[in-house]
Amino acid sequence: MQRPITGYHLDEEDHWMAELSCGHFQHVRHNPPWQERYWVITEAGRNSRLGVLLNCKKCEAGAPPDIAE
Repeated sequence: MQRPITGYHLDEEDHWMAELSCGHFQHVRHNPPWQERYWVITEAGRNSRLGVLLNCKKCEAGAPPDIAE
């Protein structure tokens, strides 16, 4: 299911996670060569992706919302 990004936070290992409108979190790593996401490195880059749709596998599985730590 496609859900828009509503915000971001760092996980316990300092990796960026997108906060989705459904209440689930999803990693958005810049990890070349596997994932090229230069936009995640800067605040301006992350803000430019607010509202972008990501596929939420947790919604598809019927998982409850995530809880920020």
